[in-house]
Amino acid sequence: MRLLLIRHGQTPSNIRGLLDTAVPGPGLTRLGREQARALPDALAGEPIEALLASTAIRTQLTAEPLADANGLPVEVRHGLREISAGKLEMLADAQAHRTYMSVVFGWSAGDLDQRMPGGPDGHETFGRFDAVVAELLASGLRTVAVVSHGAMIRSWAGARAANLGADYVARNILGNTGVVVLEGDGNGWEALSWMGESVGGRALEGSLADGPAGDAVELDGSRRPESGTGGAG
Repeated sequence: MRLLLIRHGQTPSNIRGLLDTAVPGPGLTRLGREQARALPDALAGEPIEALLASTAIRTQLTAEPLADANGLPVEVRHGLREISAGKLEMLADAQAHRTYMSVVFGWSAGDLDQRMPGGPDGHETFGRFDAVVAELLASGLRTVAVVSHGAMIRSWAGARAANLGADYVARNILGNTGVVVLEGDGNGWEALSWMGESVGGRALEGSLADGPAGDAVELDGSRRPESGTGGAG
C-alpha cells in the first residue's frame, strides 16, 4: 500500500507557538486555507482511493479540497489525532517545546515507556495510529491519503519506516501540508519521499511558521536556530 501522510495547513496556534493538541482545536489561517487548496494539484498524480483525517478541525478542513477533487468523503478517525501535550498544553515557551519534542523523538528511537508529562506514553500513542493503518491494510486499498499532525507523522514514520529513524525525522522539518510518502504492508514500511525530497538526501530546513511539531531539532530536544517557530499540531 502507498500511504500519503499529510500534515494539516497552518493554524493560528502554529503562528503563536502554542502546543495546541486538544480536539477539536483551531481552524486554518488564510495561508492554511491556501495550502489546503494547493494539495489537489500537488497530489494530482496520486490515484488516491481513500482519504482520512483526524478528529481535529484543522485536518478536516485541510482534507476538504483534496476530497472534492477526488470525489471522496473525508473519513474521520480518532487514532490519527495529534500527540497530546498533557501538562504542556497551550504552552509556548522554548522549554515546553524541547520537552514535548524530546518525548516524541524518544518514542521514534524506541523508548515507548517514556510518558509525556501528564499525558500518554508511546505504546498508547503509536497503538492508536497503528490500528488505523492496520484497518487500511486490511481494506486492500492501494493508495490512501491521511491528513494528520506534525509530531504524530514524524514520530510514527520515524519508528515504522526502516529507512528513517529518530535522527532523520528530528533533523528534517515537516512544514504545514508537507507530505511523507511510505510504501509497505504488514511486514514493514519504506519511506519514499519527505516533503517532495527523496529520502536519503539533504536535511530539509526552513523558516516557516509551522510550529515546533514541524521544526528541525537536535535529538537532545534543542531546536535548530534556523528552523521555524510556532505551535504544534
